[in-house]
Amino acid sequence: MNFLGHLYFSNNNLDLMVANLFGDFCKGKSYLDYPIETQKGVLLHRAIDSFIDNHASVIAVRQKLYTPLPKVSGIAMDLYFDHLLAKNWQMFHRLTLTDFLVLFYDHTLVTELTYPSDFLLFIKKLRESKWMNYYASEFGFQKSCEGVSRRLSFDNELINAPIHIAPYKHDLFEAFNTYMKDAQKRFMTS
Repeated sequence: MNFLGHLYFSNNNLDLMVANLFGDFCKGKSYLDYPIETQKGVLLHRAIDSFIDNHASVIAVRQKLYTPLPKVSGIAMDLYFDHLLAKNWQMFHRLTLTDFLVLFYDHTLVTELTYPSDFLLFIKKLRESKWMNYYASEFGFQKSCEGVSRRLSFDNELINAPIHIAPYKHDLFEAFNTYMKDAQKRFMTS
């Protein structure tokens, strides 16, 4: 899953949400240089990534997407799962997606964030551009694919992911639902 999925599986803990997103910026054992709460977020991020990468329903669809989306089929699925989570948000959370994101964005303004400057810049851009607010739309999914494609250091087809995903939307939706049920059991607590 991408940003929204990582926030969701932080179980409504705003500090953990930020630390979870930091997981993409923290390589190797460098997370041990941070406070315990940040370490928990990085480890949660890695656990979520590992869980989705090894989930049988996800693997089955990712294999279908590998030919049209070599090297980026997993990324395309992560982005599409965030799209599906946003589109079906009311099935997963009591707050509206907008209200949930406002709480997160506001928290990043009032909380003293002791993270590296590149991550703080990312959080600032995320808050100001409100990317995740658009995830539920096809346009938002397309823009996510374009943005990530540009940031990758190798030639890729991610910009065309919406076209390549279209024939597999039913399979992706089924895999998403199966994954979410299993991931909720694994990561969500009462």
